[in-house]
Formats: sequence, C-alpha cells, structure tokens
Amino acid sequence: MGAGKTTVGKQLALRLGKTFCDVDQELEKRTGVSVNLIFEIEQEAGFRARERAMLAELLQRDNSIIATGGGVVVTQESRQLLQATDHTVVYLKTAVKHQLKRLKRDKQRPLLQGTGRRERLMKLAKERNPWYESVADLTFASGRNSAYGMAQKIADYLTKDT
Repeated sequence: MGAGKTTVGKQLALRLGKTFCDVDQELEKRTGVSVNLIFEIEQEAGFRARERAMLAELLQRDNSIIATGGGVVVTQESRQLLQATDHTVVYLKTAVKHQLKRLKRDKQRPLLQGTGRRERLMKLAKERNPWYESVADLTFASGRNSAYGMAQKIADYLTKDT
C-alpha cells in the first residue's frame, strides 16, 4: 500500500513496450463499483476471492505489466498464482514512514480508514512482508526514488542482458 505499484507499473510498461493492467482497476471496471464498496458489501474474504480470480485471469496475458493490490499476498491461493507464473514478480518494498507520507490524504483504502494508521501499517508490514518476499523474483526499495526513477531502475535491470 502506497509503494507506487500503479504509477511505477504504468511507467515500466511504457519503457518496456508492454500493456499495463491493475488488478483493482480491472475489478472496478468489471463490477462497476469501487473496491471500497466491494469490501464493504462482501467483506475482505469476498474481495479477496474476486481479487484472486482477476489475478489468475490477468496472469494469462502475455507482454503485460500487472499491478496487484497491496493485500494480494494474504491468500495462499494468490501467493501460489504469483509463485507459479512465468511473469517476473517485482516487490516494491516500502518503509512505513514512506507509506505514511504517500498515503497522508488517502481516504479510499478500506484498511486505512480511521485512526492509528502508523500502527495498522506496521502490523500489515510485519504480517505481509515475508509473504511479499516469498513470491518476489526481484525486490526494489521504494521510497527515495520517484516512481519514474524506480521504473527506470527496474527496466534497466530487466533489460540488462538483452
């Protein structure tokens, strides 16, 4: 959450000549409602089931960059999809201090509503970081670089042998 997956993903797709897909945006397009509303009506379990199905569908596409939601790793099934894919899975590892700065005005993310954001983000990082690391082929620290700089770093790494 707040790592820059969508922004970096779009820039990376441009640099590599690939199409860009965002799991959350595709879900919203498909259902006609926001991720927040899906979360509200179907709770997290219902949302995660939809997310997993959308991820499986998007992973079938060739020549694409896919941005997942920050919580995609919470279900074992989604982690298995990411581990089994031929796509390169990139983890944008982000410190909580950077997340807080980037998400300061965010009112959209269901898991960030209310007070205690720092504590909630710390808890999520402790829980999710090992999962992110278990599915990632590459890890890049996201925080100091701009999204554009991060996309260039990743593109350079991915194309260094071509």
